[in-house]
Amino acid sequence: MSLLAIGVNHNTASVELREKVAFGPEKLSEALNQLAADSNVNGSVIVSTCNRTEVYCEVSPQSKNKLIDWLIDFHQVNPEDIKPCLYIHEDQAAIRHLMRVSSGLDSLVLGEPQILGQVKQAYSESRTHSALNTSVEKLFQKAFSVAKRVRTETEIGGSAVSVAYAACILAKQIFESLDNLTVMLVGAGETIELVAKHLSGHGNCKIIVANRTRERAQKLAGGFGGHVITLNEIPDHLQQADIVISSTASPLPIIGKGMVECALKARKHQPMFLVDIAVPRDIEAQVAELSDAYLYSVDDLQSIVDSNMAQRKVEAIQAEAIVTEESASFMSWLRSLHAVDSIREYRKASNDVREELLSKSLQALALGNDPEKVLLELSNKLTNKLIHAPTRALQNAAEQGEPTKLSVIRQSLGLDDLN
Repeated sequence: MSLLAIGVNHNTASVELREKVAFGPEKLSEALNQLAADSNVNGSVIVSTCNRTEVYCEVSPQSKNKLIDWLIDFHQVNPEDIKPCLYIHEDQAAIRHLMRVSSGLDSLVLGEPQILGQVKQAYSESRTHSALNTSVEKLFQKAFSVAKRVRTETEIGGSAVSVAYAACILAKQIFESLDNLTVMLVGAGETIELVAKHLSGHGNCKIIVANRTRERAQKLAGGFGGHVITLNEIPDHLQQADIVISSTASPLPIIGKGMVECALKARKHQPMFLVDIAVPRDIEAQVAELSDAYLYSVDDLQSIVDSNMAQRKVEAIQAEAIVTEESASFMSWLRSLHAVDSIREYRKASNDVREELLSKSLQALALGNDPEKVLLELSNKLTNKLIHAPTRALQNAAEQGEPTKLSVIRQSLGLDDLN
């Protein structure tokens, strides 16, 4: 049996194709049941996210192509469309790939942590459907520990590499803690939603969501216990905001210098941190001229992101070395499993010979035969029985001119250690 990983990701397939081979909850359950019922598949996990669809399993060598055919048939996709986009990893390559995926080394955003949770969820689904076997289960458990080691020993996930996250990290650096602060989020799009998620993980702050329409803002604010206002109400609430983060599609600035100046006076010149992620700008550039206002533009944040991404690439070198080491170690362990049955059979055969000869010796002693002769006969017959097969193997290897095989047998018998 071989470990196998097949799939497509953001590097090999378009969004349209990834959508076609994605496994939603209902499809995932059906797929795992089908794989569990396949006699050629021993253990399987399906990882399906917006950026990748991958099947990990243990299969017989001749079943590799059958698994690809199963994936194509399951999703009813054109083979000519998907086959050029598929990657196939086997044994140590499959082990290494899963470890890289779990550690964020194969992600669209290098080092992003969300993928580990998604892989753990995929593993959990397989357990629920009884779709795991020992090798696949151990592989995923090892991948989780490797991902933890990568996070512990490197800083690959320690710096902001999205504008939304950079805004939150910068705010935390300026205020040290976000607890008991008030944050005004202007807009309710995807970027502001990401900002809100990051903020919720960095402190217990009060959130005000300002948007053109209340309905969209309410949907976002509801998830974080935030307060909703319209864009027209910003001047009345701006003085409450310690932090303002704005990202709308407005063609003109929403927050002007005069508006911020009035808010600062009402705040008795307590500092205000403003981040303008929008293009065109939501906040007038002249706001930066106010002594108690700290304004950062999307360009300022992008320079932070670029610097941090470069740092992550440096950290990734060490992370890749960890993955290489751990994948080789796991592959060695996996190979050792293949010897378990052989060792068990060899021990049983040797023990059967011992018990057979011992029984005969005990019978001879019971009949009154000379104990010394009985023991001598036992030792001779036991030795001859045990060395018969290795002797024949040595002779055959020598007669057939196979020095490598002969060397392996000698090493297995410990003959080289005697010299």
